Amino acid sequence: MEGLPVGKLPAPLLQRLLEAVPIPDPRVVVRPQVGADAAVVDMGDRLLVVKSDPITFATERIGWYVVQVNANDVACLGARPRWFLCTLLLPEGCPPPLAEEVFRQVVEACRALGVSLIGGHTEVTYGLARPLAIGAMLGEVGRGRLVRPGGARPGDLLLLTKAIALEGTALLAREAAPALLQRGVPPEVVSRAQGLLTHPGISVVEEALAAAATGWVHALHDPTEGGLATGLWEMAALAGVGLEVDGDAIPLLPECQAICRALGLDPLGLLASGSLLIASPPEGYEAVRQAVEEVGAPCAVIGRVLPPGEGLLLLRGGRREPLPLFPRDEVARWFSQGV
Repeated sequence: MEGLPVGKLPAPLLQRLLEAVPIPDPRVVVRPQVGADAAVVDMGDRLLVVKSDPITFATERIGWYVVQVNANDVACLGARPRWFLCTLLLPEGCPPPLAEEVFRQVVEACRALGVSLIGGHTEVTYGLARPLAIGAMLGEVGRGRLVRPGGARPGDLLLLTKAIALEGTALLAREAAPALLQRGVPPEVVSRAQGLLTHPGISVVEEALAAAATGWVHALHDPTEGGLATGLWEMAALAGVGLEVDGDAIPLLPECQAICRALGLDPLGLLASGSLLIASPPEGYEAVRQAVEEVGAPCAVIGRVLPPGEGLLLLRGGRREPLPLFPRDEVARWFSQGV
């Protein structure tokens, strides 16, 4: 039997596993589903939103990463991130300053988001080649303010904030800089790409909460592993709808374009934290755009939601084709080549 590739479990396998999970507690409002990035539990007057995600590719700034990606997914349900737990696994023989640096990053990232670090676990672990950080973020949202993962409706506009692919571009610039320079990417482009991690940064918390507060949002999604294309597939699958995406309207960072060209990668499948997908009815578009731009995130219309059965379509260069599907992220594909 062929082994699984590096990256997410294949969606059909994951779906089969999740469908077999019993949920005996009726207070679970949002249960595990492919593409649903957080769970929701009814706690009475408030809803508790819970998320867990690891950082496995990055080594530099791993503590900062793990807070951001977990906070993003909580905010995409309209909830304010509040409490964080972190499990940090370190390789044998790692120097104490490494543990201190990662811990400092976690504390600083939590402080910047107004999140309380309330626990977790630290361990030096046999057989690791690099540090691993696993986070669990909890947030809360008032009843009636929850943005459900599968809420996109036919007729909605698809909006995208910032540009793709911030996280994947920054990660490759930091972890594969020698290969990029060797393949002709100018040093100043690599340097700019490295800085994208913090400027504009991979957090979508404030733009997600600003969009949700308008009342004109049917769904929010933070495209991460598998890039924008996978985020679109997940949004459509959860809602049972089709999509038409204007590929020429997708904002693409020049640094991302240069790095993907040099490494032979497709930007649509590249780790995309930092951009936010929004499904909004046309009459609410201006309110959402204005709210998002007021917190510093540009916002572009990249497509529309179609009725069920019409498929996922990509318009590019005057051609209409199926939206590509990436079984694993382009970052994972690059690192799996061992170069």
